[in-house]
Amino acid sequence: MLTHPANLKTLERQWHVIDANGLVLGRVATKAARLLMGKHRPTYTTFLDTGDHVVIVNAGRVKLTGRKEEQKIYRRHSGYEGGLREERAKDVRARRPIRLVEEAVRGMLPKTTLGDAMYRKLKVYAGSDHPHAAQKPTKLEVA
Repeated sequence: MLTHPANLKTLERQWHVIDANGLVLGRVATKAARLLMGKHRPTYTTFLDTGDHVVIVNAGRVKLTGRKEEQKIYRRHSGYEGGLREERAKDVRARRPIRLVEEAVRGMLPKTTLGDAMYRKLKVYAGSDHPHAAQKPTKLEVA
């Protein structure tokens, strides 16, 4: 029996919606990362982007377990000397809530140009509305 490699010309990408309201951040991020990479497909190939598009809504209402709200620190660097900026998770949630989900998913994707292509298929929104209804996304439940 022959196995046929994945072909990007015949691949049909689907759209999925994940409602993160009240769900744990890590569980939402792992589900989204698997969909973006295409690991849920039988045609998964490590060197091709066979994943689907993922829309995450209600990112501002995602849960952090334990004391991560006060203890988890997000860091970024401007590139200049002394340019390290640190911010706690509760401050990030107040200022830009979608960054919590974006960074969690980005950390689970490959750190290559292929990972960048996968990350571009992720759309995160703080509220419950999104402009992707025309793509007819399927709603996914996260345990």
